[in-house]
Amino acid sequence: MDKLDPPQVEIVGQLQAISNGHDTEVLISVLESVGWDIQKAAEFIFDGDLSTNRPIITPVAAFDVDDSQQSITPAGQNVSRSHNVGHLRTMWDALISIFAMPIHLLSSLLRFTFSTLRIPFPPLHFAGANSYRALRPSTTDPRNAADRWIRALEEETGAFPINCSRSPAAVVTGAHAGPSTSRRHAYIAENLEDSARVLPDFFSGSYEDVLDICQRDGRVACIILVSEEHDDVAEFKRSTLTDPAFVKTMHDNNFVVWGGDIRDRDAWSASQKLQATTYPFIAFLALQPRRNHSPAAQSNSSPILTTLSRHQGRSVPDTAPTSARSLVQHLEQQLLPRVTPFLTRHKTLIQERERDRILREEQDRAFKDSARRDSERVAAKIHAERLEAERQQRQQAETREKEERHRMEQERREKYELLRMDWRRWMRKSLVPSSVATSGPSVRIAVRLPDNERVVRAFSPSSTLTALYAYADSKLIPSNLRPEDDPEHAPSTGLDGIDGLDTYIQRHSDGPTAWWGFKLALAYPRREIKWEASKCLRDIDGLQDGGQVVVELHNGGRVSSPNDASDDEYDTESD
Repeated sequence: MDKLDPPQVEIVGQLQAISNGHDTEVLISVLESVGWDIQKAAEFIFDGDLSTNRPIITPVAAFDVDDSQQSITPAGQNVSRSHNVGHLRTMWDALISIFAMPIHLLSSLLRFTFSTLRIPFPPLHFAGANSYRALRPSTTDPRNAADRWIRALEEETGAFPINCSRSPAAVVTGAHAGPSTSRRHAYIAENLEDSARVLPDFFSGSYEDVLDICQRDGRVACIILVSEEHDDVAEFKRSTLTDPAFVKTMHDNNFVVWGGDIRDRDAWSASQKLQATTYPFIAFLALQPRRNHSPAAQSNSSPILTTLSRHQGRSVPDTAPTSARSLVQHLEQQLLPRVTPFLTRHKTLIQERERDRILREEQDRAFKDSARRDSERVAAKIHAERLEAERQQRQQAETREKEERHRMEQERREKYELLRMDWRRWMRKSLVPSSVATSGPSVRIAVRLPDNERVVRAFSPSSTLTALYAYADSKLIPSNLRPEDDPEHAPSTGLDGIDGLDTYIQRHSDGPTAWWGFKLALAYPRREIKWEASKCLRDIDGLQDGGQVVVELHNGGRVSSPNDASDDEYDTESD
């Protein structure tokens, strides 16, 4: 401490008061690491990390200060004092430093003595221009701190926020009601009487959120800071913050109102940024054009958040800087006429931009919907074309398969017909001559062919039904196939003779009728003569003495038979 300058000693004492008596050497180390910035040092300490010397950088909003018309003198005259505020503050800090130095030295000596004797030493607080009571725990969320301060203000003043208060019936009848906890009812601002005790509609959020609202919506912000160590704060809460005219003025002009106690980190940070020197403190902020620019440059440049005016000190009498009457006069006669035109233009510009943004979004959405519908139509068309192509492919495959089956069937039929033709020609050469009756009794049988040709042949009574079928089958041989070219042997090896043919027919998988390809039937009365192996003609009812049979061909499962012929040329002979 002996090596420090008086201002540094003062800063160390203030930091000790804030931090509840941390070790001096540690505090000096922290202050040196942050360039003797008491705000950064306090934030560093309350973050709970004293083991490193890293500096804490706190973002500070870069505000223009427009205090040209902010102060109101007790006589009611507006006098600019922006040029001497800094000088008065410097003089005040110097006086405080002179008077505080002995106390800080004595406090340090006592703290060293008590720490040597291991006796707890209570921290000493000295309320100076820049000294504050110990901050509340740094873990408190700014929104929770703001909400807690608003509820405490409601309980202390017995008033209610203008938009979140007791029921309208209670206002009309004058019935007493306690502080609002549910916040389900609201005053009607148009029917607000001067005797009603109301509070501004405080924003329950952080200080940085208020600045964002001002920049986004083009609203005027009212920042209210208090310190419980100042005696003027209680009267300020009861008189100014509950004044109906002051509250209604801010409500009608859509102010965003935010307040807090500097014991909370967020409110203390706001007091440092707004350069508050005493309490209660009120500052009005809003967007304004950048200074030192031509009107054309101002129209093209973005506005900057500006401190329009600051008011601090006592709230009584009515001419005091923070009295409700002074603030209402300042708002109605100076601040609002000065900032409203620009804010109106800025809000109009914001609304136009918002409309343009909404229009672009709608156009983009319509374009996307149209593109989506077009894409769906194209996809549906592609899908339909793919299905049609697949259907055609299946149809073509089925057609090819059907044609292939038909071709194979045709080839099979052709092969079968060739084979059957070989059997017919072999039967004509080998079986038909042997069935002719040469001597003795005979049976004359007339055969009506499918082309209505009628042939007659004499068979031996001992001839079998196979010989009759073979004779009828041989008559189906085309005329271009000459008998002398008929094969000597049967198409299947080892099946020569009628017995061999019977054996071959019985082995046929589709049966005798399918192999022969036709049926024989008596002409009248019609009766089918089914083929049986080794069955003699004399054993067939209707053919013992001869007769007439008809050849009926199979046609795709249907039997076609010629018209029955007359028996004019038919003779039955017997021995």
